[in-house]
Amino acid sequence: MSIVRNPAQAGSFYPAGPEALKKDVESYIIKESTKEKAIGIVAPHAGFMYSGKAAGAVYSRIKMPDTFIIIGPNHTGMGAETSIITGGEWAMPNGNIKINGKLAGLILAGAKNIMEEDEEAQAYEHSLEVQLPFMQYFKKKFTIVPICMKDSSIKTCRALGKAIAGSIESNDNVLIVASSDMSHYEPQETAKKKDRLAIDEIVKLSPEGLLNAVSVNNISMCGSGPVAVMLFAAKTLGAKKAELVIYNTSGDASGDYSSVVGYAGIVVN
Repeated sequence: MSIVRNPAQAGSFYPAGPEALKKDVESYIIKESTKEKAIGIVAPHAGFMYSGKAAGAVYSRIKMPDTFIIIGPNHTGMGAETSIITGGEWAMPNGNIKINGKLAGLILAGAKNIMEEDEEAQAYEHSLEVQLPFMQYFKKKFTIVPICMKDSSIKTCRALGKAIAGSIESNDNVLIVASSDMSHYEPQETAKKKDRLAIDEIVKLSPEGLLNAVSVNNISMCGSGPVAVMLFAAKTLGAKKAELVIYNTSGDASGDYSSVVGYAGIVVN
């Protein structure tokens, strides 16, 4: 498959103009952060005015790889249960980004029972797209592998994590990005308490614990599946620790703490 996917959220989730976008991203970057090589990260995916602070903090902490595997939840309901695109480019205001066809093909081959190539599922999906401006701020040339999930069952998460890990060679410079927001539309204190339960499991590198905590405590975290996939893959690749870089909520931007969305930035290495 060879496509050019046009930006679906420019002018909505982030500025459409190249210079305005770069300036906006820069406002969330922490330039004094010490950078480290990571295996995976958790990064949020709301409009930048709300989640930009958390996204900027986590991207500021990592050394930029040559390829990003971006795993996000399917918000639109379109397309396959679990989708990947293995060719083409994604157009963005600050330049086109090529898909790493070789790596994407290996992942698809390793997960052929649970995944299919499907452009429709990703055509309008914001959880993948909004990661790209932060990547482009720090690095001009890189490739991506976009993966979009409806199915967050532990069986699928484990199988996809195994396929991703098995597709990454020891000399590959790859980062696995799990795109996720935390609790949705809860009072501030309720969101913080629920999100802490999920974050504790992520920091413990426990994908099983995360999925269980989300289910048992009714945590409206939209990317628990992508995070679990990243954790399964990262552990297979030798991850030893995870650190919460930042946690905040939409209330910190809006001033309305009666109904917030939570955002976490986490580094796994």
